[in-house]
Amino acid sequence: MKPTVTLNQGLDVPRLGLGMWQIPDGDAESLVGTALEAGYRGIDTATSYRNERGVGAAVAASGIPRDEIVVTTKLWNSDHGTDEALRAFDASLERLGMDRVDIYLIHWPLPLRDRYLETWRVLEKLHAEGRIRAIGVSNFTAGQLTRLMDRCDIVPAVNQVELHPAFQQAQLREFHAAHGIATQAWSPLGSGQGLLDLPVLGEIARAHGRSPAQVVIRWHLQLGNLVIPRSSAAARIRENFDVFDFSLDEHEMARIASLDTGQRRGPDPDTFDYG
Repeated sequence: MKPTVTLNQGLDVPRLGLGMWQIPDGDAESLVGTALEAGYRGIDTATSYRNERGVGAAVAASGIPRDEIVVTTKLWNSDHGTDEALRAFDASLERLGMDRVDIYLIHWPLPLRDRYLETWRVLEKLHAEGRIRAIGVSNFTAGQLTRLMDRCDIVPAVNQVELHPAFQQAQLREFHAAHGIATQAWSPLGSGQGLLDLPVLGEIARAHGRSPAQVVIRWHLQLGNLVIPRSSAAARIRENFDVFDFSLDEHEMARIASLDTGQRRGPDPDTFDYG
């Protein structure tokens, strides 16, 4: 399996990256440094994670050419709108210590405020200026994506959504595939809510001499998802990256498919209005 995929806007990105949600800024530089040494070349942060400075410091200190590392950050909910989005983007760049960002996402659609079209046009402008290499969204539904594509010029490169074996989003993934949008999974391991303790995953893991987390990451990759597991432990970060030398067979993929409950563990994008 090729470890990268080309987005609809021409950017090559890693299939497997490091998620930085809930990582304190003081720990971010060390953990990102560990990830880069282990082979990761994709780092996912956000304004709301409050660790952009640590991420940027680690990238700068790594000695790896900047063009080889794909850094994603996100515009927070309080920054929707033209002037607000421009200010927020500049602030993210300052914290990252970068003159451009690789992927910039609208973190939530906030349909009750109905400003995501205005905000998306700001991202289109920044993309045209070369300050963002690829633009996308997070937590958008198919309906929200359709409205955005009907009203704006650029199809999002990525939609980053809650996706794990207990909430597989098959219809949304099909919609993404039909429109050339990459599916990226947040909470890919179920956010520590018991998913990795399910007997099915344990059985498959033992059959391959792997951990349940490695099995789930491999499941994501074989589905075609981009995946960004997070961890605050250096050993786990390394383990999560060691998934490119085994594969799941059709029966194992089907067993994992049977775990889908259709129930979110995170907020509903149609009603979420925080921040």
